[in-house]
Order: sequence, then C-alpha cells, then structure tokens
Amino acid sequence: MTASRTATLTRATSESSIELSIDLDGTGTSSIDSSVPFFDHLLTAFAKHSLVDLTVTATGDTDIDVHHTVEDIGITLGAAIKQALGDKAGISRFGDALVPLDEALVQAVVDVSGRPYLVHSGEPAGFEHHLIGGHFTGSMVRHVFEAIAFNAGLTVHVTVLGGRDPHHIAEAEFKAFARAFRFAIEPDARVSGIPSTKGAL
Repeated sequence: MTASRTATLTRATSESSIELSIDLDGTGTSSIDSSVPFFDHLLTAFAKHSLVDLTVTATGDTDIDVHHTVEDIGITLGAAIKQALGDKAGISRFGDALVPLDEALVQAVVDVSGRPYLVHSGEPAGFEHHLIGGHFTGSMVRHVFEAIAFNAGLTVHVTVLGGRDPHHIAEAEFKAFARAFRFAIEPDARVSGIPSTKGAL
C-alpha cells in the first residue's frame, strides 16, 4: 500500500464552518480547535490512539448549542475517512478493542464494510442528559459515532461494559473506537486486493 491515504475537506453551512485534514498513516499528532473544548479532548484522544494525524478547525453557533458544530465535524470526519481509505485494498478490514479508563470499560468493534451501521449500548441511565465539562451533552457521543459511521461507510459496535463518571465513559468510548479503527485500517501484507469475497467494500 504505497498510495497516500490522506484527505482534506471543508464543510460550510449556516450553522458551522469546518476545515479538516486527516492522514491515516500518521503518528497520532493532532491540532484540534472545534470551538467545543471537551470535543477537542475526545478528538485528540481519537487521533492519539488511532495513530492518525488529524487537524480540525471549526466555528459554529455554539451560543445556541454545541450540537450543530459537533455533528458537522462528525460528518466531515467520516467523509474524510472514506476518501482517505480509497479502494480499501490491502487493509485488515476488522478491528476490535477493549479499553478501560479507571472505572469505565468499553468495547469497540469496527468493520470497514462499506455498509454504514451503528450498534451503541450500555451507557448508564441519565448519561445522555449529563453536561460533560458544562457544555457537551452526553447524547452527543452516540451522535458523533453515527455521523462518522454513516459518512465513512463503517459498521461500528460500541458497548459500554461499565462506568460511573460521564467524562471517563465518553473518553473510553472514543479511545476504544480509535484502537479498533486503527487495527481495521492497518495494512496487512497477507491481504491481496480487497478483503471481501464480493471483491468490493
């Protein structure tokens, strides 16, 4: 796999403006300014633990809610992943990870299937209403995974197996997804062509 697996995309709506660059064969470096501080933290963790290089600059109507900006970044990130993956020849395709963060424990499984699907479960009751850092609603975690999966063409399963602190749960979810994603997109020297019996992903 010698082709560069990179993408640079912009997305502008009446609600947000996003510039995003990704290198799937990076070292985990990132420069994130989403205008949503806790989301910066989550995206930085994603880059670090997936070993992708990621640059995000975004502004939006966060005076109303962080929802629009966070969702649009997820859409743009998913689209950039899809573009950077190209024809997916030679990748491992499947990845899974089990990641703790103190009392929280999360399992994530990724299939670079070309079929968008998200199964997301196990967050404790009330998590979706919690304001993490005073501004990031817990419900946005699932929403970001939906946006990434549907725009990248990934099948993603994220299962929270345990946890009490909303910060820990959200961060463990992103770290587990990052690790599973890393393994799924990793080149495999034993794979010849597209890793599918259909011949396409």
